[in-house]
Order: sequence, then C-alpha cells, then structure tokens
Amino acid sequence: MEDRKRVLVINPGSTSTKIAIYEGYTPLFTTKIEHSLTEIQSLLTVQEQYNFRKQMVLSTLDEEGINLSKLDAVVGRGGLVQSIPSGTYSINERLLEDLKNGYSGWHASNYGGIIAHEIANQLNIPAFIVDPVVVDEMDEIAKVSGLQGIERKSIFHALNQKATARLVARDMGKKYEELNLIVVHMGGGITVGVHKEGRVIDVNDGLYGEGPFSPERAGTLPTGAVIELCFSEKMTKEQALKQMSGAGGLVSYLGTQDGHEIERQIDMGNAVAEFYFEAMVYQIAKEVGAASTVLYGQVNGIVLTGGLAFSQHLISLLTKRLEWISDILVYPGEDEMLALAKGAIRVMNGEEKAKHYPSGQMVSELGILGGK
Repeated sequence: MEDRKRVLVINPGSTSTKIAIYEGYTPLFTTKIEHSLTEIQSLLTVQEQYNFRKQMVLSTLDEEGINLSKLDAVVGRGGLVQSIPSGTYSINERLLEDLKNGYSGWHASNYGGIIAHEIANQLNIPAFIVDPVVVDEMDEIAKVSGLQGIERKSIFHALNQKATARLVARDMGKKYEELNLIVVHMGGGITVGVHKEGRVIDVNDGLYGEGPFSPERAGTLPTGAVIELCFSEKMTKEQALKQMSGAGGLVSYLGTQDGHEIERQIDMGNAVAEFYFEAMVYQIAKEVGAASTVLYGQVNGIVLTGGLAFSQHLISLLTKRLEWISDILVYPGEDEMLALAKGAIRVMNGEEKAKHYPSGQMVSELGILGGK
C-alpha cells in the first residue's frame, strides 16, 4: 500500500498556471490560475515572470486554507533544459541555471521547476521535475539524420508517453521494462515513440519538423520546397519556425486546429475537412508503421493517447490501418498533473531514486534533494 505523501504540483502554461495538491495519487485540490495576456506581456524578465506566478500560486493556496507545512515535496513541470534520460530529477543549481537561461529554448514550463524549488526551499523539503520534453533515450543510430552536422533530436511528449506506458503495463500485469510499445500522443502536436523495454529508443521531433502533421504543426516537409519558401518569401527565422509549429498542419489547411470543430464540419458533409483529417490519420499510421520496423515487428501494443484520442472517428480510421500490426490500446487524454505527482511520489516512497541533473545518475542520499 502506498505511503500517502503529500505533494504540490505546479504546471505553468503560456497564459495559465495549473496547480494541484496530491496525497498519494489522490487529488485533494486542483485549479487553473488564468493570467491575462496583458499581465504576461508586461513582465519583461524571467525573474519578474516566475516571481509573479509564484505569488499567484502562494496566494491561491492561502485562500484555499492549504497548510504548506504538511507538504512532503514540490514538483514542477520540466522545461527546455539539456537532453537527459527519463526520470524524476532533484532540482539542483545547474538545473535551475538552465531553466532560467532556457538552455534548449524557452517555454513557460521552464518556470515550473524554478517555482517548485523556491517554494520547497522555504519549507526545507525536496523539489523535483519529471520527464521534461527533452528526455533523450534514443539509440545512436536513430539520431543520424542523413546530413553531416545535423542530428535528429528527441523532443516529445515524454511526460504523458511515459506515464501512459506505465499505466498500460500495469493493466497488462507486466512491468514497463518488459514491454515493447508504440505510444502515439495526439494533441496540438503528435509524437510517435518507440518504447523498448523501458526506453524510448526512437521518436519524432514533435516541435519543429518531423513525423505526421498535426492540428497545428507541419511535420516532415519536402526539404527543397521549405528552402524555396523561406528564401522566396524572405522570411525571418522566427516567421519560418512559426509556419512549422503553430501555423502548420490542419490550421494551415482548414483555418482551425480545433478537433471538435473539424469533426463538426465533417459531420455536416465538408469534404475538404474530411480529406485533410484523413490525410493526418494517414501520416500518423505511416509513422507507426515505420516505428514497428524499429522493433522488428515485435510490438506488444499500439497505444493511442492525448486529446485527439477522444475522437471515435479518428480512432476508427487509425484502427483500420494499424490493427494488423498489434493490439490497439486507447488511453485518451493526458493527466500531466497526476503524472508529475506520481514521479515525485515514486521517489518519496523509495520505488525509484531521484536522478542528478544533468548526468542522469541516481541521487543516493535524500539529504541532497532539492539542491540544498
């Protein structure tokens, strides 16, 4: 039976900060703090931004009458730091520095670890991040791109993919490390991960330029045409990247990335919407087929997860194309808050050891957790 550790979870987004209190795996309190775009844009420095969000978190918890002294740990969503193996990481000074400086780029999730550390430090309890998007367990051969000087990167929905794969293993009565799975996260971006015995040995870069197109990302594009587009339109680097991630995919074809709206249009007989929706499914299935060759066809299950996995139409179309490879297992949605809590609780309960950033080596003594 699990030890009922109490954990504060912090998950910042671009214009919101989700927070939750878990006791064991049971949520005691969850909320989403909305931030106006004006507020966010007025905060010019990283320090101003995380101080603002931290005070909002603390004020909300205080208003709810939550006693912070009863917390055993704080866990934040990991941001764009150095590429690291999967796991739960204690927040040390090196990790803090890379979160604040945006080592691999900038995203609001960087604030999660910073705020978690500052709150935990005041309470003298450990602080963690869990499975950030830069988790890298890829085989070296999978990183070869085809052009010297360019390497394929591991940027994917690691938190949900790992959590869902563990859930699948539990439901199968197996250990995650005993299974070969292909996990397909389908949301605003789409990533297809090859999970071999507990490691994601290959996955598409779901942010800038690989794999199937998604509701708002372009996926793999013909290289020559991309070069022509960038030079003929005299785009800035920022404009080009926006075309790939944010203004690509279904939104570029249909003017919306809203899956519910697109399905409504399909139900009303919009043949154009149906065509591009099916084209997205086609590309997802093709990516899964390629992923199955990485495992020599030894696939214990194809796991469909993320927000789009709620779509029965999408699941039906994918199943027709993929069921010959392996069983189709549908785990719709993504519970990032629970996944973050579970990562911290596994460490607190002694089920696994926290890792040291950036080496990925295990932290052997609880006394150094939280970088204190």
